[in-house]
Amino acid sequence: MGGKRAEIANLPAACQACGTQLGRRDSSGWICATCGWRFGDLADADLPPVRVDVVYYLRFGDRIKIGTSHNPRGRLAQLRFDELLAFERGDRALEQERHAQFADARYPGSEWFHSHQELIEHIRMLSQGVEDPWTLYYRWRSEALANRAF
Repeated sequence: MGGKRAEIANLPAACQACGTQLGRRDSSGWICATCGWRFGDLADADLPPVRVDVVYYLRFGDRIKIGTSHNPRGRLAQLRFDELLAFERGDRALEQERHAQFADARYPGSEWFHSHQELIEHIRMLSQGVEDPWTLYYRWRSEALANRAF
C-alpha cells in the first residue's frame, strides 16, 4: 500500500483527443484524466478530427434554449445564458425533433422555450447522475476517438 496517487489537476491546455481540461501528472508528464491521451502527443495528421454533435439545453432566466453544435464550447461562448443544463448526443435532426416535441412552449421564431414541466422532466432525465454536462461530452469525444476506424 502506501503508493502515491496522482492528483487530478488542470492540463496545461485542453486534451487534443477529447477536449477535457483535467489530467494527472506522473513521472513521464501529463496524462488526460478522461481518455488517457499523453499530453504533448500529436494526433495523426492524416486522420480527420473527431466530431461529436450534441443537442444542448441552456437556461437564461425562466427560458430554456435547445440548440445543437459539433463545437459546443465555441458555440456556448457566443451565447448569453445563466446555466448549461444538459447535453444530449445528437445532431440537427434530433434538435428539430426536440423543437417539435416541445413546440407548445416555444417562443415563436426562436430556439427558446418557456420553462414547463415536460421540458424540465426531459432535462432532468438527461442529467440524471451527471454532475457536469461537460464530462459526458468529453467521454463521447474519447469514445469517438477510440472507436473510429484507423
